[in-house]
Amino acid sequence: MDRVAERQVNLAFIAAIVAAATIGGFMFGYDSGVINGTQDGLEKAFGLSKLGTGFNVGAILIGCAIGAFAAGRLADLIGRRSVMMIAAALFLVSALAAGAAPSSFIFILARVLGGFGVGAASVLSPVYISEVTPASMRGRLSSVQQIMIITGLTGAFVANYVLAKSAGGSQAPLWLGYPAWRWMFWMQTIPAAVYFVALLFIPESPRFLVARGREAEAATVLTRLFGAAESARKVGEIRQSLATDQHRPRLSDLLDRGSGKVRPIVWAGIGIAIFQQLVGINIVFYYGAVLWQSVGFSEDDALKINILSGALSIAACLGALTVIDRIGRKPLLLIGSAGMAVTLTTLAACFSTATLATGGGLHLSDGTGRIALVAANLYVIFFNMSWGPVMWVMLGEMFPNQIRGSALAVAGFAQWIANFLISVSFPALAASIGLTITYGFYAASAFVSFFFVRALVQETRGRELEQMVG
Repeated sequence: MDRVAERQVNLAFIAAIVAAATIGGFMFGYDSGVINGTQDGLEKAFGLSKLGTGFNVGAILIGCAIGAFAAGRLADLIGRRSVMMIAAALFLVSALAAGAAPSSFIFILARVLGGFGVGAASVLSPVYISEVTPASMRGRLSSVQQIMIITGLTGAFVANYVLAKSAGGSQAPLWLGYPAWRWMFWMQTIPAAVYFVALLFIPESPRFLVARGREAEAATVLTRLFGAAESARKVGEIRQSLATDQHRPRLSDLLDRGSGKVRPIVWAGIGIAIFQQLVGINIVFYYGAVLWQSVGFSEDDALKINILSGALSIAACLGALTVIDRIGRKPLLLIGSAGMAVTLTTLAACFSTATLATGGGLHLSDGTGRIALVAANLYVIFFNMSWGPVMWVMLGEMFPNQIRGSALAVAGFAQWIANFLISVSFPALAASIGLTITYGFYAASAFVSFFFVRALVQETRGRELEQMVG
């Protein structure tokens, strides 16, 4: 985009629609993080074993995988905004049902339903942002998604802490005689309603509109975004990028026509999505309170540590936002992989010194506990300055127009399946093989991800979406 075109960019309008779209990221984070601090209440209310707790915590991820896959395909049929509105409605229904669940079965159903919304928001918010923003600032604006995810997580941590503090514990009764842990889920209805209303005021993606033959509508949206002259040029570019494929997007487009094999760019996207989970970040988000209590911290202190981790995550994401369009996506991924490998190895080493305390819990010495706490927060910083925002940025922009919806469906599905396997397995692994080996696996995954990125990931900084090939 030249300087004259850049001067015509409607930054206020772009900022407004990015803000509305990224509430989906906030809901993604809030719905994922609200479970952190409710485990004791769930175990007592439903009589759960450790494996049962893991399944109740991870149930949302089943819905996330299905939601991500369905949303990517559905977005090619009815539009990005329409699917995001369905996701907002699912968030609302899930929050009400999870808080009121009389049994583990109903709770799991409610969380799976919420997972449909989380999965949809996780893939559609970044791709929508990438499709309505100029290439020169696309990385920064797409990174807002991760900031909102962490803000949602932190918001859930703060709300959970305040509710537990007000009630005298997560299992103590709060308003109307219901325990605080139920109100932790019901609080989610507020941002869910805000998200739904905000989506009523943003336009549909112009790239979707052109793909559906609604070029006049696309031109209207692009004119509001970039000005009349740039609008005409972009409609032509989008039309040209779709011209080589005279059919509507379909899943088989992910295969190379000559060899019949999956396109390399699709494998790269799937790999980025899976490695983001194999490094174990969601163990911090889902089990942070339980983890820190297991090594000697009180419930109150553990919830405070969650809030600290959330604040550091936001700061790290803001740092990534300032450099992602300057140094690029690939360098940030490499820095993040190296940093996480070191900090996770440090955590594994710290946990190897833990001793068994009275009652069966683990205990770290004061010095080792401080090292573990510092290493854990440095790990969170490295993740959120790199793999956290960059994965979502790249999934939203790295695929050609024709395959974007289908590739996102597959990559998003892979990401949430990996999330599910890591999250559900953690309580049982920690209890059986110990935190040292468990965190050693996450460290090894971070180490391998460095070489994966160096070999297979291509830089996308500064390239228009119509220039993406693979």
